[in-house]
Parts: sequence; C-alpha cells; structure tokens
Amino acid sequence: MANRFILNTVSYHGKGAINEIPGIAEREGFKKVFVCSDPDLVKFGVTKKVTDLLDKAGIAYSLYSEIKPNPTIKNVQDGVKAFKDAGCDSIITIGGGSSMDTAKAVGIIITNPEFEDVRSLEGVAPTKNHAVKTIAVPTTAGTAAEVTINYVITDVEKVRKFVCVDEHDIPEYAVVDPDMMSSMPKGLTAATGMDALTHAIEGYTTKGAWELSDMFHLEAIKLISKSLRKAVANEAEGREGMALGQYIAGMGFSNVGLGIDHAMAHTLSAHYDTPHGVACAMLLPISMEFNKEYTGERLREIARAMGVEGVDQMSKEEYQEAAINAVKKLSEDVGIPKTLDKIKEEDLDQIATDALNDACYPGNPREATKEQVIEMFRMLMVK
Repeated sequence: MANRFILNTVSYHGKGAINEIPGIAEREGFKKVFVCSDPDLVKFGVTKKVTDLLDKAGIAYSLYSEIKPNPTIKNVQDGVKAFKDAGCDSIITIGGGSSMDTAKAVGIIITNPEFEDVRSLEGVAPTKNHAVKTIAVPTTAGTAAEVTINYVITDVEKVRKFVCVDEHDIPEYAVVDPDMMSSMPKGLTAATGMDALTHAIEGYTTKGAWELSDMFHLEAIKLISKSLRKAVANEAEGREGMALGQYIAGMGFSNVGLGIDHAMAHTLSAHYDTPHGVACAMLLPISMEFNKEYTGERLREIARAMGVEGVDQMSKEEYQEAAINAVKKLSEDVGIPKTLDKIKEEDLDQIATDALNDACYPGNPREATKEQVIEMFRMLMVK
C-alpha cells in the first residue's frame, strides 16, 4: 500500500515572516480577504500586526472574530454567512487551533456548499473541491493546524467534538513567525507546547507511523523537549524552537494519525471545556504507559530524543520508564496539573464511550476496552 504525504504548498519560517503576507496576497490576486481570528487576539493587538500590513498594502479585508476556544457548528455557519456577506474570495486565519479550525471549515463549505450542515464533514468527508485559498498564521506553538489536514468542531447539542480529515482543507500557505507567539501567557504556552509534544509522541507510536513520519516526529520531540521550558520563560530561543518544533510535529501526525490520548482529550474538552493542550498533557504519560508493550523499541528513541542519557545500556523496562518519566518531568516543570476535578464517577461510562468513538482512536497501537478507558480517566480524578 502506498503511503500518502500532504504538506503546505509553501511555508515561511522565522522572525518577521509575516511581512511576506502582502506579497502572497498580491501574487494570488486576492480581492478581499476574510481575516479569521479570535476576539482576544483582536483585543490585545496581535491580529493587528497582520491587518496593519494589509492596510499598508491597500488590500481589502473583512474581520471575523466570533470564535470560541472550542469552535462550534454555529461559529462555522456564522463564519460562512459572514464570508458571503462581505464578498470575500480568500482567507487569512490568525490564531491557534480554534481560529484555524473555524477557517478550515468555512473555506471547505464555501467551495463545497452541500456540507453546510457542518456535521456531514465528520471523519473523511467526500468533498470534491479544495477550500478557499488560505494563508495560516499561527499564534500558538502547539496545534500545527497550519500544516495539517485535520480540524475539530464542537457539537454543542450532542455534547461532543468531532474530527474532520480532509486533504482539501490544508492551507496553501503557512507563515510561522515566532514573534506572533511572544504574547502568549505562560499557561497557554505550556499547554499548547505539551499538545505539540503529544502530537509528536503519538504520531511516532501510532499504527500508521513509517520512516518519513518518524524523521519528523523524532526531530520534533528533540526541539520541543529542548525549547518548551525556555518558551514558557518567554525566552526568544525557546519561542523560535517551539515555533519550528510544533510545525514539524504537524508535518508528521497529519499524515499518519494519532491515538487514544487525543481521543480521550477531545472528550474531556467536549464534556468539561478542558483546554485541549492541558487534557493531552495530563493523559500523555497515562497513554504511554498503556501502550508501552505495543510500541517495540520506540520508547527508547523517545527517551533519547528527550535528552535521557545512557538509553542503550538500559533494559526495556528501564527505557520505558525513563521515557514516561521525562514526559512527566517536562509537564511538571511547565506547570501542567495532574488531576481534573470536573470528572465525576457517573460520567465515566459516557466519556469512555465517546473516546472509543473518536476519529483518533483507531490509530492507537493497542486496542482498548471501555473498562480500560474508564480506568485511565479515573487516574485523572481527584483522590
């Protein structure tokens, strides 16, 4: 079977990369841009760093910022209407996963209007046309939505998140500028950074992993492990390392899938509005422990990539423990909580069922029973 690999057509990286945006828009012939960004980024002037460039270049745009941290079906449908009402022909999305996921869904529905109900996009939808041409500008170092073919939407009515996987939704351009991430507070930097580490580790251990994706994931683990603590301290070197590390992780996992950590994290976000990166981070050592006997020698390479010394002299049990402990230590150092007090015993059956039905679960290297998933959720409960 052939292994498919999809990436952006073009990406720009490094300080000042956003200065490339007006030139891209002009070369593409954009007439009016739909700028999709979240309200906090607008409020604190982060979005303005890009719109000022558009103003200076005389490029028309319409700003849409009615986006929730876990974007909903209504967010998307309102965005589609706003795009049409403004007469836009292109998208620039500025933000983290929420802004980019909303923009992806809007862009797909504009060119594939038969999916305007949004729910029909779940899974691998049979869209025929590529989304509206999009420039994606991340402001968090975690989701890598600017380079993936995935997006996640919340169904408020059914209290669940659903994952959409569509080769037609990837932005043509990614503009990864660490200066756009410098205003992130410590907590968000930590959470999104651990999300990126989860992408890299799950992508490296998923059923679909192969040599090309391994190359990206191992390098991402190295960069993130070396950079996250410095990024949380708002050091430039750390920000730059995380900007690149999270993107490289996205290059990999977008093409091979994830696993049970993300399946369970999506469920926590849907039921309790838990920040996605926090949920991923809390579950990462738990899921690694669950999967450890099904990943061969990969935990040894994860430990090596995270800077653990002497792994070649360790027994299998020792390097497995070393990899899991390295993740726990990084998570602790950047302030990730270990428990979630919102989880109730009476919720466990439903959230475990939802996790096993999540689109990320089939990539997990080990099959899980509902009882095993319930036990993993119990590990997060306040004792």
